[in-house]
Amino acid sequence: MSRKTFETEIQQVKDEVLLLGSMVEHAIIDSVESLKKRDIKASESIIAKDKEVNKKRFDIENQLMILIATQQPMAHDLRFLASTMEIISELERMGDYAKGIANINIRMGEEALLKPLIDIPRMAQKGADMLHRALTAFVNEDIESAKSIPLEDDEVDALYNQIYRELMVFIIEDPKNIERANWLLWVSHNLERVADRVTNICERTIFIATGEMSEIKNSDDEFWKK
Repeated sequence: MSRKTFETEIQQVKDEVLLLGSMVEHAIIDSVESLKKRDIKASESIIAKDKEVNKKRFDIENQLMILIATQQPMAHDLRFLASTMEIISELERMGDYAKGIANINIRMGEEALLKPLIDIPRMAQKGADMLHRALTAFVNEDIESAKSIPLEDDEVDALYNQIYRELMVFIIEDPKNIERANWLLWVSHNLERVADRVTNICERTIFIATGEMSEIKNSDDEFWKK
């Protein structure tokens, strides 16, 4: 395979990763929207579509394995292929979080939401936006964006903490609210994890571009050190 052909293959991989990312972004937003509307059919559709996310991940992984086996890449090319393997795994897990939210909506049955969803949709929008920009940074090997995007995780953590405090108030006021509060707590936990995995993608992007692997810290990490 010529260098030009190899570069074409790499671009195809990037395009497929962006497509997978778009599928996951939509799943995250749609899962919360279906919960907000208590739309069971929409949640069932999200769960069914997760199989497409998994298939896309494995298709890309197979493509990467072929390139590694046949091209014997070195340096930057090897970092790209190996890191992309990790990135698509992160995306597949984010899809699982969306599927988990859809499952929660179904398992709630006829139960009404404990409270109107305000901060949870904000978490979903923020996480999906961070993911979109992180994948753009990955494709462009944009180091500065890859370093700055994870800092926005503090906003997601703040929303999660706000939701947690509100749900605890509902439980204190009436212990019978525990189950319904737990449903929403798990939803917000899944969304918080989406932002964490965005950080992992950014770390891999920096590694591809620089060859240096380091953990990106945010203020929450510093808090727990104290």
